[in-house]
Amino acid sequence: MMVPAALLLLGALTAVMAPRLLARSDWAEREPVVALWVWQCVVAAVLLCCALSMTLSAAVAWQAVRGHVFAPAPHAVVAAYNPGTTGPWPAAIAVLLACGGVWTAAMLTREIARARARRRKRRAELLVRAPLLPGEEPGSDRLVVLEGERPDAWWLPGAAPRLVITTAALRRLKGRQLDAVLAHEQGHAQARHDWLLHCSAALANGFPQVPVFAAFRDEMHRLVELAADDVASRRFGRLTIALALVGLNEDRGVFGPCPAPEAHVPQRVHRLLAPPARLTAGRRLQLTAAAALVPVVPLLVTFVPGLHALG
Repeated sequence: MMVPAALLLLGALTAVMAPRLLARSDWAEREPVVALWVWQCVVAAVLLCCALSMTLSAAVAWQAVRGHVFAPAPHAVVAAYNPGTTGPWPAAIAVLLACGGVWTAAMLTREIARARARRRKRRAELLVRAPLLPGEEPGSDRLVVLEGERPDAWWLPGAAPRLVITTAALRRLKGRQLDAVLAHEQGHAQARHDWLLHCSAALANGFPQVPVFAAFRDEMHRLVELAADDVASRRFGRLTIALALVGLNEDRGVFGPCPAPEAHVPQRVHRLLAPPARLTAGRRLQLTAAAALVPVVPLLVTFVPGLHALG
């Protein structure tokens, strides 16, 4: 029973400490793609700890499960994990964690269903506002221009993804600024950021009392925008995308004295206008290597007793 408990403890420590450490770091804004990957590794490590703890607890509680889990393992490994008499706790923990896994799958399924429903609704509204021309097939045009008094642009994902922009945005943005906005939205589409947002929302909505999942959702919303800004700035320059963001959002009140809490546009503009902090190649390599160690930790904790037994 020691290994499942150690895995639960490791998962809890990761869930508590990792968001705090990431919140104190200053490299995430410089390298949003790496930060996105690190956050995914943190959440994957927490979920993996729970899954492995559930599996090993079930192996402790029920002989049939133990036979399937350790069927290909040598006798020394089985002996290393031999729990002996442990009482009803392993079965209770296994059932509780299994219910959590089922609930997670249900929340993800619900989030995907809701996202598809919202997407169908927006596509129907788009078809009403921008009807097809004679001879035009649905989904044949990846760029849709809508009549609108509010400058806006967004990417509508799906089987036939489409980039939507309003006439007000076309009037306000000129030349490279318009190209930078289009590149920003294409960056979202190419990286499939919609899936990151769906998964993070499913975890946060399914487990509202778990802070790491709420932080994961909030950071995904922020970091995907920073990553898309970098895609556009690499092609058209940081000043160009910053001016485009100001042009699109200056009428929404996000630059006022009391902007909405979820409005990250001023911080994004400040980041783009600030002198870029440069990381050396060695520093980037160290950062990536440190992030890569995150999902390895629960695996090491699980298999080290078996490795000691084999030795």
